[in-house]
Amino acid sequence: MEGVLTFLSGLPPPLIHVVLGLGAAIENILPVVPADTFVVVGGFVAGLGAVRAVPVFLFVWGFNVAGAMAVYAVGRRYGPRFFSEGPGRHLLAPEQMDRLETFYARWGVVAIFVGRFLPGFRALVPVFAGVTGLGTVRVLPPLAVASAVWYGTLVRVGYLAGDNLEAVVEAIERANRGLLVASAVLAALILGFWWRARRRGAEPGGHGQDAG
Repeated sequence: MEGVLTFLSGLPPPLIHVVLGLGAAIENILPVVPADTFVVVGGFVAGLGAVRAVPVFLFVWGFNVAGAMAVYAVGRRYGPRFFSEGPGRHLLAPEQMDRLETFYARWGVVAIFVGRFLPGFRALVPVFAGVTGLGTVRVLPPLAVASAVWYGTLVRVGYLAGDNLEAVVEAIERANRGLLVASAVLAALILGFWWRARRRGAEPGGHGQDAG
């Protein structure tokens, strides 16, 4: 954390905004990027007067939403072929893809909003929204609102941290660990449903799956 603070404090104000924004955008591709810590420290730097909090939030929020919409667009453009003709056909059988499309058609808005708070799922929900063909008008609003809530909170917390930055960062990391546990449980449930569906498809009398 000290390294992040030193690094950001040494940058010109415009570059601070860009670095924070890029970190929030890259998180959509590489979830291991510690974007939350960067954003909290960015809010702290704003509290010191090096930059203003509102532009920090706007850059982080805008870049994050833009990054998520970019992976959504990639999923929408290339996903259907990847899962019907490419290697993805071994991951999702046609019946499973139909169920996924039905789920997103019914619960996509809620899934996107909730998923943006869960580590790992943050990067996945916009991709599969694109793969299932969910329209932009149903993807962008929940994604933008969830991102605004999350990153707005982080910037505000960092801005008000004062002498307690280390304690604040530790609290954020603990919260993220808790969310990671929730993500792991949800992933295990999804994997269980996926495995059961694959086994049913492979059973005699089932629908079967593409052998090619």
